[in-house]
Amino acid sequence: MGRAYEVAVREQAALGEGPTWDPAAEHLIWVDILASRIHTYAPASGRRTVMATEQHVGAAKPRAGGGLVVNLRDGVGLYGPGGSSFGWLVRDPVPGRRGNDAAVAPDGALWAGTMRYDEAPGGGSLARVAPDGTVTEQSGEVSVSNGTGWSPDGRLMYYVDSPTRRIDVFDYEGQHALNRRPFAHIEAGAGFPDGLTVDAEGCVWVALWDGAAIRRYTPDGRLDRTVELPVRRPTACAFGGPDLRDLYVTTARTGLVRPHPLSGSVLVVPDAGRGLPGVAFAG
Repeated sequence: MGRAYEVAVREQAALGEGPTWDPAAEHLIWVDILASRIHTYAPASGRRTVMATEQHVGAAKPRAGGGLVVNLRDGVGLYGPGGSSFGWLVRDPVPGRRGNDAAVAPDGALWAGTMRYDEAPGGGSLARVAPDGTVTEQSGEVSVSNGTGWSPDGRLMYYVDSPTRRIDVFDYEGQHALNRRPFAHIEAGAGFPDGLTVDAEGCVWVALWDGAAIRRYTPDGRLDRTVELPVRRPTACAFGGPDLRDLYVTTARTGLVRPHPLSGSVLVVPDAGRGLPGVAFAG
C-alpha cells in the first residue's frame, strides 16, 4: 500500500499555517506566520506566488470583492486585489501578543484568534470581527487560539484552544457561539490539536502538532480515520481543488532540532473526501 500523502508545495516555511481554497482564483492560500509571507499555489498550473506582509500574519482569507482579510500581529487588516492596497479594519496592538488562526463564518464575518508569543495561559483571545469592523469578544479563557469551523448546516461551531488537548463545540446562533462543550479529546502523547476543517459529511479533520498526523472525527465525536505524515508538526488542513476532494496540509519546522526534509512544505491527501464550499469575508 502506498503512502496516503503527496507533496503539493516543497518549501521550508518556519510556520506554515492556514490553508484556504479560493474558488474564484482556483488556488490555495496559506501563510508562513513567522516569515510574514502569504503564499498561493494553483494545483492545475503549479503557479505559485509569495507576498510579504509588514507583520507576522496568522491567517489570510479571500474577500467577497477581491483581495484578502488578514489576521496580523496588531489586528485585522484588508488587502485589495493583488495586494494593491492595505488598510486596518481593526488595530489593537497588545505587547507580546499576535494574531493566529482565523476563519470566515457562514454569515461572512471573521472569527479571529490571538495568542501570546510565550504561549502564556489565558493570554489569547477569540473574537468575531464583523465586515464593518465591529468586534465581539468570545467569553472564556483562551491560551493558543487555533482551528475554527462550522457544521454543514451552520448550527455548530468547532474550536480548538491547543493546550486544552480538546476540540470543543458551540451552538451557533446568528452571530453568537453558545454552550461550549467538549467534542473530542486528544490523548497525551498524540500531539496537540491545531487547525481544523469540516467536511461535507459533517466530520471534523484536525492537524496534530507534534503528533505527525491528521485525524477525522465523526459528528458524534468518534475517531474515524488517522492519516500519518512524515513531518512532526502538521499545523492545519483544508479541502481544495475544483471539486474540493483533496485535503491540503500545512506544516512547520520551527523549534525542531532535526526537521524532516518536508517540514515546512504543503502536503496533500488526494481524494480524502469532499469539503464544504468556503465563504468569503464580506468586508
